[in-house]
Amino acid sequence: MKGFISKDTHPIWVLLLLLGFMTAGMFIAYFVFSLLVTWVFGISILEFTTVAENPASNPQGANMMLLMQGVLQFFSFVVAPLFLIRSFGYNLDTYLNWKVRPSALLLLLSGILIVVLMPANSLVIDWNAKLELPEFMQNFAEWARAKENEMAELTKLIADFSSVPKLLVGIVVVAIIPAIGEELVFRGILQRQLHRWFDNMHVAIWLAAIVFSTIHMQFFGFVPRMVLGAMFGYLYFWSGRISVPIIAHFVNNGFTVFLLYLQQTGKINFDVESTEAMPWIWVIISLLLTAGVLYYLYQQFSPLPVRQASIAEAESGIRPKEEEL
Repeated sequence: MKGFISKDTHPIWVLLLLLGFMTAGMFIAYFVFSLLVTWVFGISILEFTTVAENPASNPQGANMMLLMQGVLQFFSFVVAPLFLIRSFGYNLDTYLNWKVRPSALLLLLSGILIVVLMPANSLVIDWNAKLELPEFMQNFAEWARAKENEMAELTKLIADFSSVPKLLVGIVVVAIIPAIGEELVFRGILQRQLHRWFDNMHVAIWLAAIVFSTIHMQFFGFVPRMVLGAMFGYLYFWSGRISVPIIAHFVNNGFTVFLLYLQQTGKINFDVESTEAMPWIWVIISLLLTAGVLYYLYQQFSPLPVRQASIAEAESGIRPKEEEL
């Protein structure tokens, strides 16, 4: 596919194009969903709008919402950014993966890193969940709490993974599609364009992480999600392979889905969705292990050579300047 958008387009215009492509993907997703909801559940899209207002009122409401979430994410976060990259004339593999492939062990360790981080991140989750805002921000705090409670109710409704088939659907909709889509959008495009704009990868990584956390509309979980976004960003920068943050993101989401399955089937009895911090000993061990694994990954990823196919495109700003770290 020959690109019909100039590779020299300013990053701010690229990001606006990304927003436009994702919006178009959303409209296509709604059309596809309207066909699927009629075929799978036997109701029209107009009838579904009534169900969407109160999904719990319909026996199939949770399944409909899960289907809608999967379709919307697929077209808006997977198809749209891939089409945008091709619109510039880039080869997808070359654009998204500018270094040679790392070993399978490093890929596995990138996923394990997220599990190792969880006890330490629970401390941040606990602090953020209990954060008290100043008096002049009380209106915002009330709105944010109400929004989070609303989303929590919807999540509780659709997060029924009490059987193996439901677990597999949950893995696809909650782990696989978001991991691929969000990493394409926030690391593959947003972070890279911010790097072109500011010429500083650290600024790009943290700004992309802030946007990544903001779009989830959960203020009282903002900081821990931002930390995760930054970690995904550094993994991508160091490794030069989009598969690395995708795997880490998948493990983060998939591990939670699996724990919910174990909880709902009675195999474990602790509250998976609790925002309470874990015991200090686990937090300290987690911090030490996380620092060690991060340093090891940095040491192993950084020397990976750039692929020959990417060298010709480096001048277009698609490859980070490795000397910045």
